[in-house]
Amino acid sequence: MQDSTVLCASSAYERKYYLNPVYEKLPQQVKDELQIMCVLYTEDVGGTLTLEFDEDGSLLLIPAAEEDDILYDNIGSALKIHQLQRDKGELFEALERYYRVVICGEEDVDASGD
Repeated sequence: MQDSTVLCASSAYERKYYLNPVYEKLPQQVKDELQIMCVLYTEDVGGTLTLEFDEDGSLLLIPAAEEDDILYDNIGSALKIHQLQRDKGELFEALERYYRVVICGEEDVDASGD
């Protein structure tokens, strides 16, 4: 497995959203939710937000800001990331399962309905 794989990203600097084409087969509702979440994050605190899967298949939310960005809200960013992890936990778990099963080809050990 690779070191990490970007799922999507949003930038307040370029005012753009990116979805990795590998994930185009995700349901439209999931793609829309990711876009809204990422764009609202960068509109609210600035900087960039990247969602990527690490080598273990865990979804990471990675905020960043340019060094000279005095408008970037570092504290707001940490609070917003924590809120997203709490509010979107089910979505993130489903995306991790999708990544492991569909992208990496692992067996779905949770398919038994645990």
